[in-house]
Amino acid sequence: MGFELMTEKWSGKINEVSIGALQSEGGSRSNVVTVGGQATLPFLFSEGSIPHKPVIAYEIWDVPPDDWPEALNKELKSVYNDPLAWADKCVKEYKAQLLCLKLQGAHPDSGNKKPDQEGKLVQNLLKKVGVPLIILGCGDDAQDNLVLPVCGEAAHGERCLIGDAVQENYKTLAASVLADGHAIIAESPIDINIAKQLNILISDMGMPPERIVMNPTVGALGYGLEYTYSIMERARLAALCGDKTVASPFICFVGQETWKTKEAKALQSEFPSWGGETERGIVWESLTAVSLLQSGADIVVMRHPKAGAKVEEYINDLMKG
Repeated sequence: MGFELMTEKWSGKINEVSIGALQSEGGSRSNVVTVGGQATLPFLFSEGSIPHKPVIAYEIWDVPPDDWPEALNKELKSVYNDPLAWADKCVKEYKAQLLCLKLQGAHPDSGNKKPDQEGKLVQNLLKKVGVPLIILGCGDDAQDNLVLPVCGEAAHGERCLIGDAVQENYKTLAASVLADGHAIIAESPIDINIAKQLNILISDMGMPPERIVMNPTVGALGYGLEYTYSIMERARLAALCGDKTVASPFICFVGQETWKTKEAKALQSEFPSWGGETERGIVWESLTAVSLLQSGADIVVMRHPKAGAKVEEYINDLMKG
């Protein structure tokens, strides 16, 4: 007796969002990264179209990180003091198609860099490398409201992805992103209702749906990953069933969450039975990323290039259908 594979048919689909603008589009990027557009759950090609594969963005900082573990330092410390060299390394050595610039130096506790300093960095970075750019603030709302609009203006026409906008503090960023032709990251604290409300609020300011990406604030393997997974899955199911308020692609900051966990950064001398910390950290970042890809992640922002390479191989294998 044979069995017929059960398939779902969906009425909705995920919005397509493009990052980067070519010269013909008014920008100067060498490539454009487009995410979203799925009419099915992740990698289920038999149930609907998946026009674009998930992408990896490599994270770079404007100041040297002071709390990254040795496993990352061994790979990246030589470029910590030069964000332009860091970006160039990611593009040339790691074949990055998308970069994520973290403006940590604008934070009052990390240098308190001025808006014009960060705007100049963005301009120089766009000249140095041709790939599209994600621009993240420092996490201090007051500073980000000053710095991010200047950076968005410096990158006018390049169609960057800029964030994060949160429910309590979204208006200034949304207005500047809209004016300069960029896309926006809407951050919600692992809560589908807040995610939905924030998307509505940003849309009400005139932001088209194809310029909104959701950051559900994920957890790493062993640190809330299963809860993150369930919230992302609920949002994706709702979108595919026709709820347009949550039909935005997901961005997940995997490296940020992974490399602060004990399992990823503890020294082998502290836990001999755990094995080497470098290999362990790479595996932890890779497993976190592939898990989130299965829950609907469209962009995973990563730190270690070996983890990025493993996840890229995983994506390519699954995209064969």
